Amino acid sequence: MITSSLEKNQKLDRWTRIIGQRLLELTAILSIIFLYLPIIILVIYSFNESRLNAVWRGFTLKWYQSLFEGVAGQADIATQQIWNALFNSLWVGGISTLAATVMGTLIGLAMERFRFQGKSALEALLFLPIIIPDITMGISLLIFFSLLFQLIQTLTGVRLVLGLPTVIIGHIAFNISYVAVIVRTRIAELDPTLEEAALDLGANEWRTFYRITLPLIVPGIISGALLAFTLSLDDFVITFFTAGVGATTLPVFIYGMIKLSVTPAINAISTLMLVASLVILVSSLALQRQKT
Repeated sequence: MITSSLEKNQKLDRWTRIIGQRLLELTAILSIIFLYLPIIILVIYSFNESRLNAVWRGFTLKWYQSLFEGVAGQADIATQQIWNALFNSLWVGGISTLAATVMGTLIGLAMERFRFQGKSALEALLFLPIIIPDITMGISLLIFFSLLFQLIQTLTGVRLVLGLPTVIIGHIAFNISYVAVIVRTRIAELDPTLEEAALDLGANEWRTFYRITLPLIVPGIISGALLAFTLSLDDFVITFFTAGVGATTLPVFIYGMIKLSVTPAINAISTLMLVASLVILVSSLALQRQKT
């Protein structure tokens, strides 16, 4: 009787584990479908023959062709505006990534290797751009620039307006935190005995950093830079609040197109941005996990 009861309990436990595992697998599958099905539909309808996204009329590449006609100089005004917006996005992303990478690397190095007064407060400020909502940061930057421009105009008489420089500054402000966190994580994984050995062999601190530390953290620096560029390229909310006339980036331009008419051209632009972002993000994650 005791053996039979134990066998029943074991079978019940086994079936319970199997059912629980299957429920977890089903939940994971449904979650993935919920997250990625809208993106898949967006990509599929970028090849739609019809101008209406709600009606499928057949497969075509004409929406992509209309975009790339801008390269050959045969584009209409709308396509030229798309390429201008893309150029603005790349310009903003490139400059903000370069500045954020340099400053974020230095901050990450200082936070991990040195002790100084106010370090805890700086750590809190470092995570603040990552935690707060984008709209909060966008509004705060808009207020900051408005007050700063008013002060400059009062003191010098020079009138400044929002434009690409303010967008770049805004992107640098939130990208520094991401770069600093990634680089700091990479520095924390280093073997300190390598630097100690270099110092014991007669190298000074600068030479040790240049010969030992910097090559070891390069994957983290590149990973942070790629992530910063991706975030800058995709950003809409902060750009919307800090951009002025002639400073329209591609996400802001797409938003403007959606308000006028929703055609598969928007799907095509979004698909190209999605592919570019995925390539950069995967490269960033691969470099971050690389071991030297």
